[in-house]
Amino acid sequence: MDLSALVTEQRNENSMNLDRMSVRDILTTINSEDHKVAGAVKDVLPQVEVAVNQIVKAFQQGGRLFYVGAGTSGRLGVLDAAECVPTYRTPPDMIQAIIAGGPEAMTRAAEGIEDDEEQGAAELRQRGLSRSDVVVGIAASGRTPYPLGALKYARKVGAYTIALTCNRDSLMSRHADCSIEVVVGPEVVSGSTRMKAATSHKMILTMMSTAAMVKLGKTYENLMVDVQATNAKLVERAKRMVVSITGVPYSEAEEALAQAGYEVKTAIVMLEAGVPLEQAREALAESSGHVRVAIERAKSGL
Repeated sequence: MDLSALVTEQRNENSMNLDRMSVRDILTTINSEDHKVAGAVKDVLPQVEVAVNQIVKAFQQGGRLFYVGAGTSGRLGVLDAAECVPTYRTPPDMIQAIIAGGPEAMTRAAEGIEDDEEQGAAELRQRGLSRSDVVVGIAASGRTPYPLGALKYARKVGAYTIALTCNRDSLMSRHADCSIEVVVGPEVVSGSTRMKAATSHKMILTMMSTAAMVKLGKTYENLMVDVQATNAKLVERAKRMVVSITGVPYSEAEEALAQAGYEVKTAIVMLEAGVPLEQAREALAESSGHVRVAIERAKSGL
């Protein structure tokens, strides 16, 4: 295994004297390198757009999205998948994250398991991967066996495959329909890809899931109207969203949300279109959950 050619393994000229720096200089150096991440992400937006369009298409056809990675890459996938459920009311199996070593690897490193290519494939096999699904293999190096095995298996099944890496012409990219190679350069601490590489991947995963949710009608304007109001903060946020969008008094927003079982979308359509609960729900169902379209349908009586 020759890692010397990988950008993520090379030494950073700007941090060669890291061990002799003051704390302020260490922080300044890290911050200076972090400024490069957004630019690198900007360079791959065309590829991210391709990925999002495929993910949306899969969701519209009943498919699922799988994130597969090891170590930090796997943890980032778990984070993004977990947050979509409360934020966008997605079914738990709609976006799934598979991390080498299983749930325990979220809090305790299980680095050796990342070398098992067959296990990456086996995890997808156990979940009944189909050609309707999308698989995103995540690895800064672009050569980690675990997600590589997952991508190889996904291609055999006919699922759409995306490789998210930080090195050009990576091995994983050669086994993917869409290759997102966000080259952020050498890390401040050589090979510590939990730094810039992980930051770039966090940004891209958040972009992909957010953009997909927007296109599925999970937002109205820039508000998360499909939020699950499962705690006091989210209940209050739901009320404020209804007030902001409809302009009704706070008490009226509370009443509409209570009638709608705290379905923010439904409450908005009820108030904006002046229709009862069931008609609002029907309009949303016929509009594939898009609030703006549902309001117009409800107003016109369609």
